[in-house]
Amino acid sequence: MFKIGSRALAGTFALTLALLTAPLGAQEKKPVWLDETLLTAAKAEGQVVVYSTTNEQEGLPLWKIFEDATGIKVLYVRASDAQILSRVIIEARAGQRTWDIAQTANVQKFPHEFLLDFEPIDAQKLMTSARGAKNKWFGMYANYNAPAYNTNLVKADQIPARLEDFVKFPQFAGRIAIDDTDTPWIAAVFEHYGEKRAREILEELVAKMKPVVLDGHLAIARAVGSGEYAFALNNYLNLTLNVKLGGQPTDFWVMEPVTLFYGQSGISAKSPHPNAAKLAQNFMVSADAQAFLTKFGRLPTRPDVETNPKNVLAGIEKAKVSTVLLDSDDEKKWSRVFKEIFRSNK
Repeated sequence: MFKIGSRALAGTFALTLALLTAPLGAQEKKPVWLDETLLTAAKAEGQVVVYSTTNEQEGLPLWKIFEDATGIKVLYVRASDAQILSRVIIEARAGQRTWDIAQTANVQKFPHEFLLDFEPIDAQKLMTSARGAKNKWFGMYANYNAPAYNTNLVKADQIPARLEDFVKFPQFAGRIAIDDTDTPWIAAVFEHYGEKRAREILEELVAKMKPVVLDGHLAIARAVGSGEYAFALNNYLNLTLNVKLGGQPTDFWVMEPVTLFYGQSGISAKSPHPNAAKLAQNFMVSADAQAFLTKFGRLPTRPDVETNPKNVLAGIEKAKVSTVLLDSDDEKKWSRVFKEIFRSNK
């Protein structure tokens, strides 16, 4: 028979006592967002259906964290902002209960009755403007807009200080790209300069610099990083950072106005798995989720989560930032204005 000596027994007791009385940080820590009551009910539901615009390279490992922590299966459906908005409207008309939580830049455009009023754990730690009215949506990352450039093709003295300065560099005509859905950006430009001056600047820029209108912000970020284009007239800052972190020669600079909107998440008012959806919303605004997304250059909406690279927003915080959250009517208006100005370059 194996015997434990008195010294070994005393040592074992001391170790056990130390583990039981150790500070919380010294033991395995339960995530703040993991509400035990919700977890029990969510496990009984078994799964959560997520409609998201986040690419699979980021979205799938993000939700793997949730699955591992909860044991709840995530059904991940990826599509564009416009496709998700259309899909939830069509499904609602058909009386279908299909999705639990949506993560897009367009959640604020969903009919309000489509969204559940729910305040997740730590919601008060978000930026004030990242909290939607009546707890219908919350910003899980901040989408700052800024121009970008290829650092191998553009010298420091060739970076325009203002939007109207692009025309001073005719050598880059035809080598500037912009996405055809940049309606928040053009709305901010008109607000910043006034309608008359904004039109003058943009029409001269289009006539002289011949910017190329493309589909896809990530594709533009990669095209600038590869040198296909010298500039992005405007793009999502997190995507420029994503390509830069991947080792490509690209960077951004601060040029007013800086447009800000959010990657938002909201819960379906007719969620088929309501407890799992609430738990997922807790996760979406958590420090764990936001810190994970900074690995890809996304920018947190929680001031207590560090950006990647550190202090990347220092210049932006000194500039004029316009938070632009367009409703459906605004979107139609600014889409029409965008096409009027850039139509010949599509």
